[in-house]
Amino acid sequence: MQAARPLIRAGVLATALFAPFALQAPLAQSVPSAAAHARVIVKYREGSTLTQAQALSPAAQHTMRAQALGRRIGMQLESGRGLSERSQVVVARGMTSAQLAARIGAERDVEYAVADERKYIVAVPNDPLYVSRAISGMTGGPDVGQWYLKPPGAAGTAARTAPSAINAEQAWDLTTGSASIVVAVLDTGLRFDHPDLQGGNVLPGYDMVSADDALGTDFRTANDGNGRDADASDPGDFVTSAEASDGTSPLFQCRVESSSWHGTQTLGLIGATTNNGVGIAGLGRSVRVMPVRVLGKCGGYDSDILAGMRWAAGLNVPGLPANPNPARVVNLSLGGTGSCNAAYATETANLNAAGVVVVASAGNSAGHAVNTPANCAGVIAVAGIRHLGTKVGFSDLGPQIAISAPGGNCVNIGNNEPCLYPMVTTTNAGTTTPVAGGIYSDAFVASLGTSFASPLVAGTAALMLSVQPGLTPAEVKGKLQATARPFPTAAVDEGGAAVPMCTAPNGADQLQCVCTTGLCGAGMLDVRAAVLATMSVQARISIDTAAPTAGSPVVLSSSSLVGNGRSISTYQWTLVDGGGIVTAFAGAANASTVTLLPTGAGTFSVRLTTTDDVGVASTATQSVSVAAVPVANAVPADSGGGGALGAEWLLLLFAATLALAAADRAERRRTARLSAAAPGPDRG
Repeated sequence: MQAARPLIRAGVLATALFAPFALQAPLAQSVPSAAAHARVIVKYREGSTLTQAQALSPAAQHTMRAQALGRRIGMQLESGRGLSERSQVVVARGMTSAQLAARIGAERDVEYAVADERKYIVAVPNDPLYVSRAISGMTGGPDVGQWYLKPPGAAGTAARTAPSAINAEQAWDLTTGSASIVVAVLDTGLRFDHPDLQGGNVLPGYDMVSADDALGTDFRTANDGNGRDADASDPGDFVTSAEASDGTSPLFQCRVESSSWHGTQTLGLIGATTNNGVGIAGLGRSVRVMPVRVLGKCGGYDSDILAGMRWAAGLNVPGLPANPNPARVVNLSLGGTGSCNAAYATETANLNAAGVVVVASAGNSAGHAVNTPANCAGVIAVAGIRHLGTKVGFSDLGPQIAISAPGGNCVNIGNNEPCLYPMVTTTNAGTTTPVAGGIYSDAFVASLGTSFASPLVAGTAALMLSVQPGLTPAEVKGKLQATARPFPTAAVDEGGAAVPMCTAPNGADQLQCVCTTGLCGAGMLDVRAAVLATMSVQARISIDTAAPTAGSPVVLSSSSLVGNGRSISTYQWTLVDGGGIVTAFAGAANASTVTLLPTGAGTFSVRLTTTDDVGVASTATQSVSVAAVPVANAVPADSGGGGALGAEWLLLLFAATLALAAADRAERRRTARLSAAAPGPDRG
């Protein structure tokens, strides 16, 4: 019976997990308390019994898994939306999200469990140093127009430009983008009726904002009356004081604010129709832009943002149709505090592996640590700089920053004064719900924040991929950084005082400061230089020999990329380190393919310099690991083949058998003597 217990337990578990959903006794349901529930994103390990395939809908599978996981940890779990084949949201009562994540994360079948927190619009703080509010009867400006797109130059001149301008104007001489490249803007959605967003380059996108409760009945964050669907329109993200003070609302203690139309602003910087005689120019010109709505009232949940990232990239999201226009670039002008968690790290890696460039704004907490997801590996994090090239006061900074771009700044701070260097983009006039048509931000309704620096980098990445779509996310980042213009080494403020150097975040506010490459990235964005570098050759090395082995030739070839209209003129290979196993190339070292002959196991490295037809050179280095020659299994000397025992072993075995037989006979004789000597049962 003892041995049967594990089988009984296994049978009970199998019955609980794999019985048809309709036959399982439902857990008690209760009306969710929006003010006191925990939300966690859980990813199950591959092969977990909790993820065994079922002939059920995705929603039923997620419900079944949440119930089974809840039984394991001894509490009721409700199922939220699925994120991928092995990840979903679960909801519980009576504890914080962090407590629930720790409890679930201890389970052996769980790869990770992280709190499903909110992320918020990365926009300018409502501090008068950084923003001017609209004044009735005063509109228009700034005098410098879209200064940030112009060639860099001295401020205050007739050119109406500035030192940190990104030079998109001259980049358009090289390319205006390709319709085959899609930039997904994950934000609050889009006002599709804006007159400058009517071109064929605006795609429909998707709404990923789901319900606040597990039952799918509370849509106060979504503000559109429903969950995920194909309508990416922005209904407004305003929060009233009544909502913010309602302890039963998911908007409890959220900031009271008017609708931001943030997604319309960020997308317009990339995708506003250009050369149409209306409004502004978009940096991306001919690339296509796609709104993916992931933020609503009071921001949005991580699970919706992560699902939006996957869907935008063309990756599977359970229960949703596939994206017919997968993005090559994803812009995230959003963020929250804390380090990059496992969920964001995983999905960023998934997007990078799919060839998707991920760009995110650093954050606007005035010189503090970089936001999540900008601080995740594989994300191009963007800080904001002023028109003079110094860090703008609201921008965060740190070693995770890849590059800096204009985020807008006002210079003057007096009441009723126009903002001098805002970002000019598309928006809406509604304070809560949208007003028909659209307007533009200006010197009195100013767009400021790292939210607007990030789209400039995302749009630049799209222009680069338009020229050379074969670039990897790492190569895009590398070229952006290699072509960035240096920061000014010193500056004075408007009052004539010296601007301090930037320092590492230490918990205190850090306003305008002189950037360094360790804290604000590689330098200031230069669109023309980045596109020009992309048009030139990009050296790459391929190892053609599947399994390099000592004594056998190893073939390497150039898989270098070259931009449209360019060609490769020369190849030059160099043996960087022979590793003691290679001394020279076996033939010419100036062809597209070379051969080497390693004499033993180890590692050697080579360098390829590829030059294009206009004399631009690019270099790549590759290490090659070489395995030893496999050694056949040794055969015993006297085996006689076929695995038979040798004669010596047979003699030893025969002797051991005889000894055992003799011992057995002796034991039987001893037993017989004892039996004969014992008294019988009827003897007195």
